[in-house]
Amino acid sequence: MNKKRISIFGATGSVGQNTLDLISRDRDSYEIVVLTAGSNIDLLIKAALEFKPQAVVAATNDQFEELKNALRNTQINIGTGREALLESASRKCDLAFSAIVGAAGLEPGLIALENGADLALANKESMVAAGDLVKQKAFKNNCKLIPVDSEHSAIFQVLHGENVNSIERIILTASGGAFRDWAIEEIAKATPEQASTHPNWNMGQRITIDSASMFNKALEIIEAKELFNLAPKQIEVLVHPQSLVHAIVGFCDGGMLAHLGPPDMRHAIGYALNYPNRKTLPLEMLDFTKSSPLTFVEPDKERFPAISLAYDVMDLGGISGAVFNAAKETALDGFLAKQIGFLEMSIIVEKTIAEICHLKNCHKTEVCLSNILDIDKLSRNFAAELIQMQGS
Repeated sequence: MNKKRISIFGATGSVGQNTLDLISRDRDSYEIVVLTAGSNIDLLIKAALEFKPQAVVAATNDQFEELKNALRNTQINIGTGREALLESASRKCDLAFSAIVGAAGLEPGLIALENGADLALANKESMVAAGDLVKQKAFKNNCKLIPVDSEHSAIFQVLHGENVNSIERIILTASGGAFRDWAIEEIAKATPEQASTHPNWNMGQRITIDSASMFNKALEIIEAKELFNLAPKQIEVLVHPQSLVHAIVGFCDGGMLAHLGPPDMRHAIGYALNYPNRKTLPLEMLDFTKSSPLTFVEPDKERFPAISLAYDVMDLGGISGAVFNAAKETALDGFLAKQIGFLEMSIIVEKTIAEICHLKNCHKTEVCLSNILDIDKLSRNFAAELIQMQGS
């Protein structure tokens, strides 16, 4: 049996590490082609020595010598910087995991699709900023988009064999994040350290804070619209503190199908890794005799305005999603640097959308890579200026 060739863009993050964990348990089924990382060189070196990929790429050029010295007795091709990252994405593989956090994951994913790889999509920002472009690239090259976010993987699995035209609505569940039971006065004073602890999921810092602000769910709303070609009114969100039901699909005949599982991202990763088949995984299955009652409530949109902003962006259309994502990432940087408070992140995003989308007629702008990159830069600069003004 031929081994499935896997590239992992973002190999040292939570998705990348969990993907490697599953691969390590079934070595005979997979061959690693590319591993890339941002700043965590130690983890990249460890993974490179263990999995012997064709190539490794680190984010910045000053990491080259450290990589070269650590991997000097191997045949691994070593690269650093943006150009090396994009070049590595052109290496032939069967499945590319798009697990780089933020808009930086867009271009490697597009190049992987251009070169015939199916895309395991953990980088929701790609679909938010450039959903039409990603779908066009996948269609042109006969490639599959396999979602890795637990909610979108759940929908993808539930819809297997179903007629998408029979979808009445989908319900994305949200844990509620670190502050789901906090008073809004306390949320206003929250620190990055407090926002970095998730009640259910083990994830990276940025996505954990996005979960606390519900910006992660806002991104997922837009991603669901793009992935499954839904109208905004077909997408709902319910806070489900137990994080056992990942998504629910309601059909035109009144029936509903839900996907359930423990809050362990390896379930969705394993599904993507082995799609279209299922393989036995060393993961637990839910025991309903031991699980707590399942509860669902509507999100408080005043406490978490990110949800409403997502619907505003979908209504605007065009490249408005790129503005939303760029402003969100910049606002998060400002919060992590303690330049702005937790609740001010949504204010920065809202003001950036209002200004940039009006200035550049985003709803009429063609969704192409150059336009997306231009509006991304403009939005980040504007949001950064707002943050500076907020702190002065």
